[in-house]
Order: sequence, then C-alpha cells, then structure tokens
Amino acid sequence: MTLTVDIALRRSTLNIAVSFTAAVGVTALFGASGAGKTSVLNMIAGVLTPTEGRIAAEDAVLFDKSAGISLAPPERRVGYVFQDGRLFPHLSVMRNLTYGYRLVPAAKRYVEPPDVIALLGLGSLLERRPDTLSGGEQQRVAIGRALLTSPRILLLDEPLSSLDAGRKAEIMPYLERLRDSVRVPMIYVSHERAEIARLAARVVHIDAGQVSCVTEGGF
Repeated sequence: MTLTVDIALRRSTLNIAVSFTAAVGVTALFGASGAGKTSVLNMIAGVLTPTEGRIAAEDAVLFDKSAGISLAPPERRVGYVFQDGRLFPHLSVMRNLTYGYRLVPAAKRYVEPPDVIALLGLGSLLERRPDTLSGGEQQRVAIGRALLTSPRILLLDEPLSSLDAGRKAEIMPYLERLRDSVRVPMIYVSHERAEIARLAARVVHIDAGQVSCVTEGGF
C-alpha cells in the first residue's frame, strides 16, 4: 500500500502546496507549529478540501480535482488519532474501541478487537470509562479505536503533545509496536525531533506550507 499526496490549498493566511508518497510504516510530517501539517492531514481525511491536486491510496482515488472526485470522509477509510483522545465519555473502553468497528463490513476488516487489545495492552481497561484513564491510556484507546476501523491509512496528529514526559515514555513502545505490526501507511505529525527519530522511516519537512525536503531513514 502506498499513499500518494499531491495537493494545494490557497488560504488567506497560508498557501499550502505539498507532494509526497508514504509507504507502509511511519512517514513523519515535521515542521514548526503553523507550518500546515495538520491541514495536510485534514485534506487526506476529507474534512478539508484542497484547491487542487490528487490523493490516492494505491488504486483508490480519494480526491482528484481535475476528475471531480472527492470521497466523503467515511468512504476514504482513513483512521485519525488527534492530539486529545476524543473518546466518547459515556462509553466504556470496549465500546469506544468497537464503535467504528461495528460499522465496517466484515469483508473489509483486517484486524479484530482481541488483536488490538493485545497490541496496545488494553485488556485491564475494557470496562473503565475515559475519565478514569490516564492521558497515555486514553491515547492508546484512541489509537485502538482508529485501527479497528481497518483503515487504508492511519493519521496521527501529534498524539503525544498533551502528555508529560512520563506518559510519553509509557506510550512510545506501543507506537513502535503499532508501526511494526500494522501494514498500512501511517502519517505522523510532530514538531518533536526525538519522537520522529525514534518512529519514522521517512521525514517530510514542511516549512510555511511547502515541502522543503524529504529525508529517508529519519533525520
């Protein structure tokens, strides 16, 4: 699976024009706050529409301005993990995990709840509510929920930014396990060099909405 992104978005505050590919594993979007990284994720997810360009995951075209194609977010099969977990507060961990899973046709599922629970070490948390979890535990549940939608692409928007150093250290091994186990492109946004150096095989450097360079093998 390869994700191909070649898009532009003209805005009054920032003109974005980026082009890159992402293979299985972690591709990082690195740059200062306000460089346009999250806007790129939102265009891939379909919650923000590019002015022009094309986004494709192998043979599946998610967006093509010239061809008039713009799939709705649910049709794109993109998993999205935000800076804050955005878990459903009234649901247990197990029901949060399986919320999107139940909406995926059986023929399109490539991962099952027991596998994700084991991968992310969630077995002891399943009956708890989000407000009883630590920040690191909430992010692990959010990652699991996104993964259980069997996405073509997994987007992670600074998933550690709200955590202190101890919680970051706690969750990092799970992110490495995710990277090594899941066979889809993962786009990881951060402005923290240490995170990217540990996780990413490719780094797309974004400066003021433009790709300044692409480095292989991390920094």
